[in-house]
Amino acid sequence: MSEQKKFNSSLPVLLGVMGDPIAHSKSPAMHNAALQAAGVNGMYMPLHVHPDQLEAAVRGIVALGYRGVNVTIPHKEQVMQYLDVIDESARLIGAVNTIVNEGGTLTGYNTDGIGYVRSLKEEAVPELAGKRIAVLGAGGAARGVIYALALEKPERVHILNRTADRAIALASDLRGHGLGEILGSGMEDAAMVLATADIVINTTAAGMHPHVDDVPVDPTLIREGVAVSDLIYNPLETRLLRESRLRGCMVHGGLGMFVYQGAVAFEHWLGIPAPVETMRRAVLNSFEE
Repeated sequence: MSEQKKFNSSLPVLLGVMGDPIAHSKSPAMHNAALQAAGVNGMYMPLHVHPDQLEAAVRGIVALGYRGVNVTIPHKEQVMQYLDVIDESARLIGAVNTIVNEGGTLTGYNTDGIGYVRSLKEEAVPELAGKRIAVLGAGGAARGVIYALALEKPERVHILNRTADRAIALASDLRGHGLGEILGSGMEDAAMVLATADIVINTTAAGMHPHVDDVPVDPTLIREGVAVSDLIYNPLETRLLRESRLRGCMVHGGLGMFVYQGAVAFEHWLGIPAPVETMRRAVLNSFEE
């Protein structure tokens, strides 16, 4: 649970998620179920915010009395300039996905990485220390995940990206913060890197609905029997995971990360334990609607 004290208010708690687009988000279903299960009088709403209106929208958090919001694509990096305080881990990651309004002071956090690692350890790989990890992609999602992974003391993290320069730059930046051995290279090195990887993690959008036949890398390059994880949760099992499972790999989808990053955000806002299983069921049920 967050170290923040329990939030008390006689008024309904207002929460939401800012993004562009936003109609597809499962966050409202998840968080409204969580509020109800926790006995909190509140509401969580989708907030469609165009990039040119982001500053005004952030000011609106205070003006409208929102307790906090989540921030999603494409605002996670740009929103930082409009906040009063940035949590240290969010500053190092370079992106914010959760904002807390404390008496008009807006503080930005990043719960993506910690949510992902919590999910990975509970659902697939309990011990990450000493592991050789290959991360596919070098975007904002990769940055948060790698930061959180590095805190678990793996032997090394190797970033593979279509643009080698971006992978190399991200690796260099994170190494500069004392986060251990982090390497970066282009996809032309995929066969070499994947030949020794214990865990393979996809942080790209390849395979996300509606492009469900896409894969970020040739699955046959992945060693049989290793752990393969995908941040995508729609579909629940991507083609990468499906083909890896057929090769005897331990597979791990993105649903857990989505639920746990939401749970950490919930705890930042309200200072009470998040009803994780209720949140998970709500997301799964939303796929059936």
